[in-house]
Amino acid sequence: MASIEELRVTRLEKLKLLKEAGINPYPSKVPRDFSLVEIKKSFLEFEKKHGEKGVPVSVAGRITAIRGQGAILFVVLDDSTAKLQAVLKKDTLDDTSFTLFTNTIDIGDIVSVSGTLFTTQRGEQSILVTAWTIATKTLLPLPEKWHGLQDADERYRKRYLDFVMNPELRDLMYKKAKFWAVTRRMLAENGFLEVETPTLEVTTGGAEATPFKTHHNDFDLPVYLRISVGELWQKRLMAGGFPRTFEIGRVYRNEGSSPDHLQEFTGMEFYASYMDFDEGVALTEKMIKTLAQETFGKLAFTSREHSFDLSGDWPRIDYVETVKKMTGLDVLTATEKEMATALDRLKVKYDGVNRERLTDTLWKFCRKQISGPAWLVNHPKLVSPLSKIHPDNPQLTLRAQLILAGAEVTNGFAELNDAIDQKARFDDQKKLIEAGDTEAMMPDDEFVEMLEHGMPPTFGFAYGDRLFSFLADKPIRETQMFPLMRPKGK
Repeated sequence: MASIEELRVTRLEKLKLLKEAGINPYPSKVPRDFSLVEIKKSFLEFEKKHGEKGVPVSVAGRITAIRGQGAILFVVLDDSTAKLQAVLKKDTLDDTSFTLFTNTIDIGDIVSVSGTLFTTQRGEQSILVTAWTIATKTLLPLPEKWHGLQDADERYRKRYLDFVMNPELRDLMYKKAKFWAVTRRMLAENGFLEVETPTLEVTTGGAEATPFKTHHNDFDLPVYLRISVGELWQKRLMAGGFPRTFEIGRVYRNEGSSPDHLQEFTGMEFYASYMDFDEGVALTEKMIKTLAQETFGKLAFTSREHSFDLSGDWPRIDYVETVKKMTGLDVLTATEKEMATALDRLKVKYDGVNRERLTDTLWKFCRKQISGPAWLVNHPKLVSPLSKIHPDNPQLTLRAQLILAGAEVTNGFAELNDAIDQKARFDDQKKLIEAGDTEAMMPDDEFVEMLEHGMPPTFGFAYGDRLFSFLADKPIRETQMFPLMRPKGK
C-alpha cells in the first residue's frame, strides 16, 4: 500500500496534467443548476425535463466512489445534501475529455458534471455526463471508507474529514442548529428581547466555576472570561426596565473535561420580571418538550444508559429529602465530619471539606440514580447563592433543575433581589475563596448596589449544549464542531 506521501506525489502529478491541459484546478465558479437533494426529491419531474433530448443539467459534488473501467465509469457524487450517480461513457464524452478524467481524477476530488438524467436498468437514478469540470483537485486522500478515522484524537483534530465520512455527524450539527433556532423562536414568541452582554468581566458571576483569567492591556487590569450567559448583567436589565430578556452565547469554565463537561460551550439564559417560580417552571417545561419534539421528532429518549419520557407532567423531587433517602444524611443538620464519613462509606471522592462542597458531592452521588424527567427543588441556601429564599423554610431556596439521565441539565430560580441578603451570601462566598475554593462565586459589589436601587421579582432560567447532548445521547465534546485540541506533540 502506498504511503500518504507517495499518494500526494501522484496527485501532484495529476494536478500538473490538468494545468498542462489548460484547466484551472481551483476555479472560482463551476456549472451547478441544482443541489443533489433537489434533483433526488423530484427526480421524475427533472428526468422529463433534463432527460434524453432534454435540456442538460449541471450538478456538483465530491467524488466518494469510482468504479468501472474501459469505456464506462460510474462515479458517485456527494454534495452533502444527497448522493447521485454520474455515468461517464466514451461515446457521450470526447476521447480527450474521458481520458483526462480517468488520468487526473481521484476519489475525494470535487467536480461539476453536466448531462441528462436517466434511470439505469437496475433502477439507479443517474446523470449521463456530457461534460465535466474540476472544482477542486485534492492532494491528500479521504480516510479509508470502511474504517474512516478510528482514533478519537484524529477525528477531532481533522473534524472536516470526520464530517465528510460521517453524514450522521453532519446531521447532528443540523439538529443542534435547530435546537438553538427553536429556542430563539420560542423565547421571542413569549415576549423576550434578545440581548448581548459582556464576555470579558472584572468579576465573574452567575455560576460557581473556575474562570479563565487574562489581562486587559489598555486598562492594565486582570479580567475573566464569563462563566454564565450574562446573568448579573441581565438582572441589571431587569432593574433597568426591560421586562424579559435572553441571551444565547459562549461560556468558558477552566475546569476538567468529561462526557458531560467542556471548558467552552454555548448556553442560554433568560430573565422575566414579575414571573413567579411556578409560572417559570411551567413555561420552561413546555419549552423543553417543544424543543425536543421539533429537534428530534420524539419525546421518549434513551441516554447514558437511562430511559426517560418527556410527555406528561414532570414530578418535583425535594433536594434534602432525596439525599436523606439515599444516604441517610440530612444535609441541613449533619456536620461536615458526618458528611465526609458518609462519602467515605459510599466510596465517593470529594475535594475539600467545606460544607458547600460536601453537600454538593452528596447530591451528585444521588442524582446518578435518577432517570427523570424530574424537577429538583428546594435546594439548600448554601448551594444557591443567587436564589430567593423559600417562603416556608429560610434554609431552602426557590430553585429548579431538570434531572435527566442522572444529571442536572438545566438551572432556574426565583432570583434573589434582597440586597442585604445578597451581600451576606457574597460574603460567605468570599470566605470560601479565601479558604482556597476556586469554584466559589466572586463577590460583585456593583451588583449589590444595583439591587439596592431595586430589581423587580424575577424568574431566571438556563440551559445549553449539555441539554442537547443528553437528548442526542452523545458526549458533549461530540456535539461541538471544533472542540479544543492540544497542539500535536504537546
